[in-house]
Amino acid sequence: MTRFLRILLYFFAIVIGFYPILVFFMPEDQGLLGSKSSELLRDMIWRTGFYTHITLGGIALLSGVTQFNSRIRDRHLNRHRLLGKIYVVACLLSGLAGLYIAQFATGGWIARLGFTFLALAWIVTTWNAWRRILVRDTESHRRWMIRSYALTFAAVTLRLWIPMLTGAFGMEFIPAYQIIAWLCWVPNLILVEWWIRRMNPKKTQSGPQPRKGPGKVKMRGPGKPKGAAGVGQLP
Repeated sequence: MTRFLRILLYFFAIVIGFYPILVFFMPEDQGLLGSKSSELLRDMIWRTGFYTHITLGGIALLSGVTQFNSRIRDRHLNRHRLLGKIYVVACLLSGLAGLYIAQFATGGWIARLGFTFLALAWIVTTWNAWRRILVRDTESHRRWMIRSYALTFAAVTLRLWIPMLTGAFGMEFIPAYQIIAWLCWVPNLILVEWWIRRMNPKKTQSGPQPRKGPGKVKMRGPGKPKGAAGVGQLP
């Protein structure tokens, strides 16, 4: 990753990571909440799911971006592990909350389906990343973490696509949001999968590679390996 792309990654992760703080003080008729019905906004279960999703999603963005910092990973391993645990917990809980609120997404079944698959993919990739590090399969863990963070980054790309489609392309909000429900995460996943395979063409399979056992030793005579000397004898 180039320095410019790394700076962009950190910039958007920090800006959108702290965005949920603004939502708590933002009038409910503005932003994404402005598209929700007053009945839904009064539903305490939905509100709990929504604020859980965006708050922990922001934490996932902020803690996850540090996992790609080789300086933290190599020099401060304990800090890397702590931030990794925070990231995994934030993703899994935010993903579960997102799975629930996806059923009430603006834009009908198209948007609901897009956000449902996003939540499921987020949970699965994060869980796989966690499982691989538990068995010390660091290479597979790294690949699954990249996939997981690409889905975490959907929080950023969603907010980039909304003004682009509704402003630059002049689309109505509902049809634009139906497209964005898929556009905010599918290209992310395709892009990182291409990058993973390009960087590691021989290591894209999940799980540790089987070790090669020692070769068979040819025996010569009664129980002696070929070329082996007896105890106290010269070869």
